Amino acid sequence: MLCIDPIGLGGVTVRARVGPVRDAFTSLLDRLAVRRINIHPQTGDDVLFGGIDVARTLAAGKLAHNPGLLSQGGVVIVPMAERCSADFAARLALSQDSGMHCLILLDEGAEPEEAVSTILSERLAFHIDLGGITVSEAVWPDEPDLRAARDRYRGVVSVPGDKRRLVELAACFGIHSLRAPMLALRVARAHAVLSGRASLEYADIRIAAELVYPHRATIAPQPDDKEQSAPPEEAKAQEENGYVDSAEIPDDLIVASVKALLPDHLLDSSQGQMRGAAPSGTGAGLRKTGNRRGRPLPARPGRIDGRNRIDLLATLKAAAPWQVLRGKTTAQHRKVVFYPSDLRQKRFEEHSDRVLIFVVDASGSAAVTRLAEAKGAVELLLAQSYARRDQVALIGFRGTSAELLLSPTRSLVQAKRCLAAMPGGGGTPLANGLQASAELAMQERRKGLTSMVVLLTDGRTNVALNGAADRAAAYDDTKKTAAWLRSQIADGVVLDAANRPGAQLQSIAQAMGAKYIPLPRADAQQMSAAVRATGLG
Repeated sequence: MLCIDPIGLGGVTVRARVGPVRDAFTSLLDRLAVRRINIHPQTGDDVLFGGIDVARTLAAGKLAHNPGLLSQGGVVIVPMAERCSADFAARLALSQDSGMHCLILLDEGAEPEEAVSTILSERLAFHIDLGGITVSEAVWPDEPDLRAARDRYRGVVSVPGDKRRLVELAACFGIHSLRAPMLALRVARAHAVLSGRASLEYADIRIAAELVYPHRATIAPQPDDKEQSAPPEEAKAQEENGYVDSAEIPDDLIVASVKALLPDHLLDSSQGQMRGAAPSGTGAGLRKTGNRRGRPLPARPGRIDGRNRIDLLATLKAAAPWQVLRGKTTAQHRKVVFYPSDLRQKRFEEHSDRVLIFVVDASGSAAVTRLAEAKGAVELLLAQSYARRDQVALIGFRGTSAELLLSPTRSLVQAKRCLAAMPGGGGTPLANGLQASAELAMQERRKGLTSMVVLLTDGRTNVALNGAADRAAAYDDTKKTAAWLRSQIADGVVLDAANRPGAQLQSIAQAMGAKYIPLPRADAQQMSAAVRATGLG
């Protein structure tokens, strides 16, 4: 199908480590019969989009441009695509929108949180996971007559009902981008061509949904007892006669087929929600710009005051276009004429250190059933943070106040000791816990550290900031404190450990700008996995 419409379908994300299986798959790309371009995630803008060719400019005495790798159409292959920075992904997406390239992203990530940027993956129709497949299991498809197939592809007929059905199916799985149903329609048309049909049928819609929607899904639709799951008698009769009208097939059958393809590690069956949605965290502190170390950034004009470093190549590029004009007004013995405006500074991007602040509910309502699981989950997350060399802090709240049990440290033994000794019982001063975490985050921010908050509670806040046992006042104080905390942290996660998750804690998480994850009846392993799936743990 990708050979029939490589530009319209966008491309494919292939999750596989380097090996013979991936090599066997990439060998099939020769059938696309178009120019192949291999680029690295660290490729610069001048190589991708073109720029001034300094060597040719100085040799010829006139401005010479390098056209860039993406100036012409073709198949763009990106190895180690999971390492693409947000800036690189945005530039590559802009090039993809030009309608000149078919993008092949080779995802070599080993962990679930190592994934291709959604900016790129949502523009590609297909996602293939080659894990667990051997070369002997590979099936080599027959090569169709592509020229004839492409001619028939343009004439495939689709009715408005097909488009509406694809949009409704996307909505069932929480897919809100219109790119998904548009790509699914193209996949359905390509499948119809390969099946020898001139119009779309049920099989084409089903195959398109199965190929395009599972890796984009954010929720799993729940069965509705009120809806009829069996097809009408007329549809059964048509199916027995060998003819199936796609308009007569209930969407429940397609929903079930797509749901069966959802990755097992993403689905929380107890809630019907996706636990492993694409992580938005980067697993590191906030980015900051420096001039000494880190990943190189494009040079920028600026004054050289002894603290900055000159980017010689960028300075030459800035001065090259003006050499002919400057040579007429300057002494001839100078081969290259520089002006202060030509000077470019070197810039680097480095990450600030990260502090994970664990805010744990030790009140009576939580301690009765969940404090043991909460401690186990936090202990697992502490071990993960230690492995990534993050600093960790621990705040517990109960009774009428919150207490900083552990100041930011990298000592795993000390953190576990404080966690094990944390007492339980009393009221739920959630506002005090958030206030203490905001104050700590503000202190660490002054030191140049990035703070992340992991809040574990059952959400039954009943103690206000002034110590009064007033649920309404406690909720108002918590919402206000959560809004303040949002301005002090880079990201956060709220784990709702209540047996019956409610909307109150969800609204508090929204005020914090944090991810809300309901985990009733979850053990320590499930809680820890939920946080790691967000990219924080």
